[in-house]
Amino acid sequence: MKKVSVVTMGCSKNLVDSEVIMSVVQGDKYEITENAYESDIVIVNTCGFIESAKDESVDAILEATELKKSGKVEKVIVAGCLSGRYKEELQREIPDVDVFLGPQDYSGVQKALDLPERPFYRRILTTPSHFAYMKISEGCNNPCTFCAIPKMRGKHTSTPIRDLIIEAESLAEQGVKEIILLAQDSTMYGLDTHGEMILPQLIRDLNKVHGIEWYRLMYTYPAFYTDEVTHAIAESEKFAKYIDFPVQHVNDRILAKMQRNVTKDDLRKKINQMRSVMPELTLRTTMITGFPSETEAEFQEMLDFMEEMQFDRLGAFSYSVEDHTKAARMEDQIPEEVREERRAAVMELQTEISFQKNLDSIGKEFDVLIDDYNKESDVFIGRTYKDAPEIDNEVYVSGKDLEIGKFYKVEINDATEFDLYGSVKK
Repeated sequence: MKKVSVVTMGCSKNLVDSEVIMSVVQGDKYEITENAYESDIVIVNTCGFIESAKDESVDAILEATELKKSGKVEKVIVAGCLSGRYKEELQREIPDVDVFLGPQDYSGVQKALDLPERPFYRRILTTPSHFAYMKISEGCNNPCTFCAIPKMRGKHTSTPIRDLIIEAESLAEQGVKEIILLAQDSTMYGLDTHGEMILPQLIRDLNKVHGIEWYRLMYTYPAFYTDEVTHAIAESEKFAKYIDFPVQHVNDRILAKMQRNVTKDDLRKKINQMRSVMPELTLRTTMITGFPSETEAEFQEMLDFMEEMQFDRLGAFSYSVEDHTKAARMEDQIPEEVREERRAAVMELQTEISFQKNLDSIGKEFDVLIDDYNKESDVFIGRTYKDAPEIDNEVYVSGKDLEIGKFYKVEINDATEFDLYGSVKK
């Protein structure tokens, strides 16, 4: 039996695609291995989101082809967003790759491996067994001028509610306690199938699935975000009071150039409404610094808004020039060093905000889901409802004989800028 390794680049949505690839490959003919150096076939699932992600994907492809040249690997298959978007260029530049496929071309993977086409029934999870990602839709219809995702992933397509319920039930049967809901735009869920956005209905239906204790909603689109979504989360016992709400910018001129279909006042009203309904809400957002023609005053407006809104979690990207996007053709491109300086300033301010919020947690109790154990430090590592895996804060928990994947009541007794420290309540 030959061994196949799948190398995943980029975001958690890509990770889900890789888990599906593994499920369609695993069988009588092939087995999955985590180690590319032990495999006969390497599949690189690429990312084409921003320049740094593209570079990392190309490096992974080149590493795989070097294994092939040395005789350690028989075949290299490249899939995913970068491959779909730049197939001809990659074929020209890296001829040692056997097959280039686009994102979610599972039948193409089966064909490349001489496998009969068959449906997959259960993903091979690569996350810790107690949490998993679940895509509720694919593609995006939004016209953001900085983003190439619609060109790579296509139009927005919702997965039927019934299929998502079945998938959530399957994940629960496998021992999953937390499901993180993914999409390019989760707020638009159902528009293509029902003629209206039915995310609140999906939230209510998922809340009924036995065995899942936390759901987490990611990638909402501010322009389409509604009060109904807030109320559905507030009324759901299983949905973490946590919303990912990427504003990207707050200056009205820049928002218009980005084609975000929203104003700063709209953003302020939506955020205030969410917090009025859910005072305990953790709000995560994303900012882009150095968008074409962004002035110092407009950038300062972003910092001022951060001070005003006090986001609980925030990530920042410096603007990346993406081929064939409207923003790439705009005049007054900001020098890369300025973009990076502004991104660093955003993160410096957010570090201060995060530290103060963490200090406010000292003395409080939280339900903490244990993710890992650090043997060297003899501490367990977990998360509160305020934190998504891999991108948010962690809680370092002292205690004996705790089980990974279980919840514990933890009292916080110390804090740093992005982490909490606590002990299990007896």
